Amino acid sequence: MNNRALIRELSAEFIGSLFLVMAAVASMILFTSVYEADKSIAVFTNAITVTFVLCALIEIFGPISGAHFNPVVTMTMMLEKKLPISKGFLYMLLQFAGGITGTVLSHLMFLDEVGVLLAVSNNVRNGYVFIGEIIGTFILILAILLLVKAKSGKISIIIGLLVGGQIMATSSTMFANPQVTVARMLTNSAAGIRPIDGLIFILMQAIGTLMAYGVYKLIFSKNLTKTEEK
Repeated sequence: MNNRALIRELSAEFIGSLFLVMAAVASMILFTSVYEADKSIAVFTNAITVTFVLCALIEIFGPISGAHFNPVVTMTMMLEKKLPISKGFLYMLLQFAGGITGTVLSHLMFLDEVGVLLAVSNNVRNGYVFIGEIIGTFILILAILLLVKAKSGKISIIIGLLVGGQIMATSSTMFANPQVTVARMLTNSAAGIRPIDGLIFILMQAIGTLMAYGVYKLIFSKNLTKTEEK
């Protein structure tokens, strides 16, 4: 692959990650701090916002980079040998950089409300909420693997709807994404998560990813496939 193609892919991952985080963070600032809406309303509008934006981002950047925007998705593609390890780590680096930039720009848009461009969150998310991250990440990664396996032409719509729905259906409001988690450690808005909880979220996301990959490999194991053919 030439350098130009790689730059295009990395740029897609950076920009996509940036706007995904902006959808998650800026919408919460808008509804909780500007409109002074109840938190339940803010979470509902956040789910809708992320659904719309994620669908669009996957459609826009999917043909360029695969539209991962998520290190555990990239890790899964590396495990599947659909992405070289060296490129995968570059994807992850740009995803984290894009996510943090998304938080900065979200704060910049609402600087009168938040007061700073970056701040360490003290928003507590612990206890059984951690289970929500395993569940949310599990279904996200399993869905992506199955949709890619089926060569679905509706990945953007299905994944967007799945993520939006799980934001409203999981106790953690489904981060399911390490770069989004890190980016949300750096906001003092209602979208934030304190670093200690965020690190546990990332561990739970890794567990959910490996569980999903294990189930996927079990479903499509060679032995099972040969048995079905008989």
